[in-house]
Amino acid sequence: MTSSDAGFVVGVDEAGRGAWIGPLVVGAVAIAANGVERLRDAGARDSKLLSPARREVVYQRIEEIGMTRSIELPPSEIDRHVVHGRLNDLEARTFGQIVREFAPVRAFVDACDTDPGRFGRRVSKEAGPGVQVVSRHHADRLFPLVGAASIVAKVRRDRAMANLGASLGCDVGSGYPSDARTVEFVTAHVRTSAARPAWLRESWATTQRIIPALPTRTLDRFDR
Repeated sequence: MTSSDAGFVVGVDEAGRGAWIGPLVVGAVAIAANGVERLRDAGARDSKLLSPARREVVYQRIEEIGMTRSIELPPSEIDRHVVHGRLNDLEARTFGQIVREFAPVRAFVDACDTDPGRFGRRVSKEAGPGVQVVSRHHADRLFPLVGAASIVAKVRRDRAMANLGASLGCDVGSGYPSDARTVEFVTAHVRTSAARPAWLRESWATTQRIIPALPTRTLDRFDR
């Protein structure tokens, strides 16, 4: 299958927006419109409704059915946008970028903005002419195509976190501030290292609570 197939469509979602460490991963799945039901039959749905083991199984099926793509946004880039209140802009630009790579006739995206129409218009600007963008809240539950994209994003972010843990030789957890393993890991690391780790989102309030001196020492460098 190629992007020239008639009725070619793409779904886009992200994983890791609220994470404390590690990347935000934008995932996409592209398929001919008449093949979308194959994704439903393969078990594609909101990744949060699937266990890690089940996600891996469905992920493999998605890889066999459609084309997949992902983009990792590192903490440094996230921080640069968060301090100016532009995280939604960063996501919309990245969603549009990944849509443009497939050049579909229609794109379905999970809107992170409170106004899904506004988010869709931002994505459209990046996606290029001729692409109809359908932007909805909870699109990963409404459209199997976006559910498939959410699985791609989640599986690839989980793999990135596993690689981070392996490189550091410890359990970093899921990367979310609600995860006790992640909190223990970050707290121990910042107390024993003077270096600013590339995997930590310094603009997060959780970071600033654990390292009170951090905001004045580092966030100024993002104010450019």
